[in-house]
Amino acid sequence: MAVVARPEVKLFNRRSLEDVEEGNLDAAIESLLNQEKQMRLAGDVAGTKKAVTAVIQLCYEARAWKTLNDQIILLSKRRGQLKQAVTAMVQQAMQYIDETPDIETRIDLIKTLNSVSAGKIYVEIERARLIKKLAKIKEEQGLIAEAADLMQEIAVETFGAMAKTEKIAFILEQVRLCLDRQDYVRAQILSRKISPRAFDADTSKEKKKPKEGDNVVEEAPVDIPSLLELKRIYYELMIRYHSHNNDYLEICRSYKSIYEIPSVKDDPSQWIPVLRKICWYLVLSPHDPMQSSLLNSTVEDKNLTEISNFRLLLKQLVTMEVIQWTTLWETYREEFENEKNMLGGSLVDKAAEDFRERIIEHNILVVSKYYSRITLKRVAELLCLSLQEAEKHLSDMVVSKSLVAKIDRPMGIVCFQVAKDSNDVLNSWATNLEKLLDVVEKSCHQIHKETMVHKSALKL
Repeated sequence: MAVVARPEVKLFNRRSLEDVEEGNLDAAIESLLNQEKQMRLAGDVAGTKKAVTAVIQLCYEARAWKTLNDQIILLSKRRGQLKQAVTAMVQQAMQYIDETPDIETRIDLIKTLNSVSAGKIYVEIERARLIKKLAKIKEEQGLIAEAADLMQEIAVETFGAMAKTEKIAFILEQVRLCLDRQDYVRAQILSRKISPRAFDADTSKEKKKPKEGDNVVEEAPVDIPSLLELKRIYYELMIRYHSHNNDYLEICRSYKSIYEIPSVKDDPSQWIPVLRKICWYLVLSPHDPMQSSLLNSTVEDKNLTEISNFRLLLKQLVTMEVIQWTTLWETYREEFENEKNMLGGSLVDKAAEDFRERIIEHNILVVSKYYSRITLKRVAELLCLSLQEAEKHLSDMVVSKSLVAKIDRPMGIVCFQVAKDSNDVLNSWATNLEKLLDVVEKSCHQIHKETMVHKSALKL
């Protein structure tokens, strides 16, 4: 069967060019629309793409922004419009956003493209980028809540063709806007979409070529930061979130992750302020196994020799000795007040009170290690507190389960003993009973032995 060759339809023919030169934009567009219809009905993908982009380019060169918006909507709604043509048209028009004459025109163009791409999975990445641009404009206008609501409409984690770094950057922008509007609950929910392990991927490995049938992942735009830069942004946002709740241990862990970034660790001007923050937030963190583990690992860090006074501070907390609060505060007060001038800003408002609280807790733990029973008056003397304050801090630590103690208030005696459950008591009783029976058996054996010796002596 002979194949009849379809004559190629040339875009921008002489008639349309003459119309543009004469300033008759509508006639030129009409001519191109007729050509687009022929190619679309013939199923010519390449020709249809050229036709729609030619219409868009014609409107742009004529600076007819309203006509551009109208033509974008018209072309996208034409019967049987090809997906490839819509994609090419949206991508072409997105290049003109930054060249619009004023902010109103820019917003209109973005909204037009957004309405065209809504609900179309083949332009979902372009729609996400459009929403991001619109949210940035709203933020510059001071409409933080509106910008945050716009960004939350898009769930980029489901976009298979979007680059990993662009996904992370988009989610981090969502988290930042939620923090700016003080919506901490939604900021936490969004931050959990990013796994910290995503930042540990080896970027040095060569990318595998996609197999036939696999989704092709697009390259991230030039303005998207690298994976390590995104890691730092992520943990800085986490510090902002945890600072709201005064969760010192999580703040410390976030600073620890920033400290381990190669670009930070190689630059003393960056890692010294971060290491100072790690030390301060370790001191401010309540005592628990995670805090103890981080404390001991930080003490062994060789970089602490550069800030020896902080090394001495951590050494005091590791050593099981009572710390005199007044002496310690006089030594480190200047460092504490200078922290606001360091990278990362000052500590939280109630940090000074919590610092004293942590030292008191440390001292109580030290006392509990050396005494099983002690008078409340003596505890107050060791902690440099009044009887009421000493009792309050003891009670708070017992309630938080960081310490096991009982206070006999009439006698004024504190008893530090670990409470045993029923299984431990039963096991202890069984062990003691076994020892008792063993002693009785040995005694009976000795008595029998002595009796036999005595009887043999009488016979002689």
